[in-house]
Amino acid sequence: MKNYEYVSRAKRLPVKRELIEIFNKVQNELRDEFTFRYDFVGSEKLNMVTCDFSSNIGFDFEVEIRVNDEDELYSASEIKHKLMNAFNNVFKSGSSRYDYCEDSTGVLTIKVKDYYNPKIIHSCDIAIVADSYYGGQSYISLNNEENSYYWEYDPDAFVIDDKIKAIKENDLWDEVKKLYLEKKNNNDDVNKKSRSLRAEAINEVYTRC
Repeated sequence: MKNYEYVSRAKRLPVKRELIEIFNKVQNELRDEFTFRYDFVGSEKLNMVTCDFSSNIGFDFEVEIRVNDEDELYSASEIKHKLMNAFNNVFKSGSSRYDYCEDSTGVLTIKVKDYYNPKIIHSCDIAIVADSYYGGQSYISLNNEENSYYWEYDPDAFVIDDKIKAIKENDLWDEVKKLYLEKKNNNDDVNKKSRSLRAEAINEVYTRC
């Protein structure tokens, strides 16, 4: 039986501070190549970080990186690999508990692992994104069949923000948080991630506005 609950800001804060320190070090690693900004998004931004403390998977964060490359000097592959190498160099220094980057389809994932239990204590999914002049957003994605990287365009990237605003204006945000926990605790699809369940909850409550 799953038993997801919300993780308090106080419990998340030390982990978030550690991640901020890591991202700042990665910025320094890449300063001679390019600069970037990073933003905590998703569950952290919405104060909806959850965890089933009885499981072997801890809570996670979602971060977006926006690289300053207006002249398009770097390909999608170069950007992703330079960022991966920079994170791994920071982790090699021994100043962090995080394991090396895992290259997923649309994100980089870093984790703090307890190898004795085994257990994932907490993790962070990092998307490399670029905002479009025409609305929407692109993100670097991996084509597994061709083992190549490209910018995937998502025209609806910011639609959810307008729905969140409407929900809060109608005092229905608590309904979103309640429904999201229900979906997390009843989800049997291992391929359905938290962001999808969160979007489902937001979309369902939005219909009541």
